[in-house]
Order: sequence, then C-alpha cells, then structure tokens
Amino acid sequence: QVQLVESGGGLVQRGGSLRLSCAASGRTFSRYTVGWFRQAPGKEREFVAAINWSGPSTTYADSVKGRFTISRDNAKNTAYLQMNSLKPEDTAVYYCSMGLYWGQGTQVTVSS
Repeated sequence: QVQLVESGGGLVQRGGSLRLSCAASGRTFSRYTVGWFRQAPGKEREFVAAINWSGPSTTYADSVKGRFTISRDNAKNTAYLQMNSLKPEDTAVYYCSMGLYWGQGTQVTVSS
C-alpha cells in the first residue's frame, strides 16, 4: 500500500510562487513516475507535470511550461512542484499521483 500526502498549497497573489510537496510512504517510490494534476471547480482533472523515476525526464502541460518545475528526491520519497508566476487560472486543487495511487489534494488559490 502506498500513501501520498500533498502539502504546500495556499493563497497567493497573481505573480507569486508556491512550492507543493508530495510525500510518499512505502519503499518503491523511486521506481515510479510521479505526476501532478489539478482540478478547478466545475472542470475535469487535468495533467500538469510528470517526472520519471530517475528524474532527468520531465513533461509539462503547455499552460504551465516555463512557470512550473517538477522535481523529486528519491532519498526523501518526495516529489515537488515549484510554481512561479502564478495566475488566477492556476487556482485548483492539486493532486500528486504515483502508479494507481492518488493523494488527497492541496488547494491552491491565486487572487487577482
């Protein structure tokens, strides 16, 4: 069983930054690709970013390219999402995912 716990969300003004963390339990974290997704009110969950098990390969949604950076520390069983130049349209609940597992989400709200 794997548990994922996101943290780091909050309220920030337009142009601000936040760093989300996704802490995983279990000993197989380093074998999985980790993804970040988000879901805004009334919208479907959408892909944000992903990083493969070793770290050098990353992918991003077009809407966040150049502003968000995904990373991971396998020694700490933790993945991160650094979010810069935040926009009101980035407001959503952010989830991390690993294999079939999902975290509970963390709320990010960007005010204008």
